[in-house]
Amino acid sequence: MPLVAAAVCPHPPLLVPEVAGSTAPELDALRAACDTVVRRLFVAEPDTLLLLGSGPVTGPIRNPATGSLQPWGVDLDVPLVSGQPDRGAVLPLSLTIGAWLLARHDPRAPATATPTVAPQVTAVQVAADAGPAELAALADEINAVGDRVALLVLGDGSACRGEKAPGYDDPRAHPYDQRVATALAEADLDGLLDLDPVLSAELKAAGRAPWQVLASAARSAGGGWRGELLHDSAPYGVAYFVASWERV
Repeated sequence: MPLVAAAVCPHPPLLVPEVAGSTAPELDALRAACDTVVRRLFVAEPDTLLLLGSGPVTGPIRNPATGSLQPWGVDLDVPLVSGQPDRGAVLPLSLTIGAWLLARHDPRAPATATPTVAPQVTAVQVAADAGPAELAALADEINAVGDRVALLVLGDGSACRGEKAPGYDDPRAHPYDQRVATALAEADLDGLLDLDPVLSAELKAAGRAPWQVLASAARSAGGGWRGELLHDSAPYGVAYFVASWERV
């Protein structure tokens, strides 16, 4: 059973206070929820902590790798692994925010445990239009990474929640997001795997493919899973979910 824990977080650039500026407090609750689920990943003591998010193609991103927040007005580079020697490969936005979330924590000193050896941090991107076979193959590769793998899955819900949303208002968006929230809360693998790729694309839901890789990886790892949904909001017309999964 290689997969031992998973966390789901969104990846808006505004999650980074330097990008949000004076509006940063509006997402304090979201940041706190993300911090909680990331800490739980470290408490699970994985050998490998794998970041999974959407990108232009499907496949691993080798270290060294660095993301940049310059496109969002902040001169800030975010390395996949702290202290890497150079910029290396380029991280997509999803994995840039994931690396930023990891950097907020010291895995060697959990709050309620004795210091542990930091896990190896790796990253995989998945194309937004990846089909079922491609997603299942990627899930199998994740379970073959090591003895104990934890996943930090980055993905936003629909971007059509209101007239000011990036995708404008779509009456299908709220039911779609409710379905995702329920599936994440209940660790419902079928609920995630049954998400329609066409509808997901029309609603600009960036998390569809990463969530389905998570569900496939959990299924191929075997055993039961317990989910907890810590956050569900759409403050700017985009749905943000934070969830934690653990084995039972």
